[in-house]
Amino acid sequence: MRRLDRYVLSQLLVLFGFFSLVLVAVFWINRAVVLFDRLISDGQSALVFLEFTALGLPKLITTVLPISAFAATVYVTNRLNNESELTVMQATGSSPFRLARPVVVFGFLVFLMASALQHLLLPLALKQLGEREAEISQNATSRLLTEGAFLHPSTSVTFYAGEITEEGILKDVFLSDGRKPEEGVIYTADEAYLIRNQDMTTLIMLDGLAQRLSNETNRLSTANFRDFSFDISSLVRNDAAHRLLARNMITFDLMAPWDDLTKLTNQSAGQLAEEFHSRFAEPLFCIVAALIGFTTLLIGGYSRFGVWREVVIAFALLLLINGARSTFQNPVRNNSELWPLLYAPVVFGALLSLAMLWYLARPKRRKFAVASPQEVSA
Repeated sequence: MRRLDRYVLSQLLVLFGFFSLVLVAVFWINRAVVLFDRLISDGQSALVFLEFTALGLPKLITTVLPISAFAATVYVTNRLNNESELTVMQATGSSPFRLARPVVVFGFLVFLMASALQHLLLPLALKQLGEREAEISQNATSRLLTEGAFLHPSTSVTFYAGEITEEGILKDVFLSDGRKPEEGVIYTADEAYLIRNQDMTTLIMLDGLAQRLSNETNRLSTANFRDFSFDISSLVRNDAAHRLLARNMITFDLMAPWDDLTKLTNQSAGQLAEEFHSRFAEPLFCIVAALIGFTTLLIGGYSRFGVWREVVIAFALLLLINGARSTFQNPVRNNSELWPLLYAPVVFGALLSLAMLWYLARPKRRKFAVASPQEVSA
């Protein structure tokens, strides 16, 4: 690679790292606030919050990469244009295709980063995240051991513990079970404690009262008990978290026969096709994003009023192409044979960039003939 390419590429990579860091930080803060409030309110520690945040970073970085590539390309192209470096490059005989070479190399490097995330790191992170969410959802202690607050571990179920001792004994327990439409049951007990046996979680209540209200006869029956066991495994079990999903599988595993995968994942062939081909189409979009930013600013040329118009046009084109990617996802999910549609926006963006470069490479024809010296003197 010549020194000119290395110079432009170094500028692109530096700005790409800066924009990626800023955008990841902004999106991470917005997500971390919601995640922190949810986990801490459920009684989780700060280490669990950091673990969930780290597992969510691959998805966040994957979203940010095309935006950072576009922003870096626009910023560097604008700076090279304002400092007349592009003018010098063109004056030395560099064609638009020659000027776009470092941008293509830069887009390819971002493509490799995005591919590593899409094919390997992101599925592994999502798989680990699903397993950790399943563990927390099954951890009855973290869901129920919050004293002085009414909790809802499941729909139509309310739990309250007035006090929790250092030994883990629950005092002044209240449990309302309204999952059955024909009756509602309320349990109150002076003391209770939890017993965990493999996948079974049982709440043992001592010295309490059970009140059962029949919705059909509107009759209330009560019963005192010295000890009563209540199976709460169904309240904290999350079967969906244990189901194998295509998004949690690395790309190599998705290359198996889709007839077998549809049985394992309980997903349609269209959903598998959309997941598989999106992992290739989305990294390719990073190259298109860089080329769209470069060619749009290059075709605008130098202006004393700045390049805001070209930036807006480039951003609008990027949104248009990205919107087309989102639009084509549903047809592919409904019909797996339409998977080439996922690559159509990338192909359109690449052809559009090549068309603009070809237009710039054409010799410009003068609209008006230049007057001769004799005509000027006359």
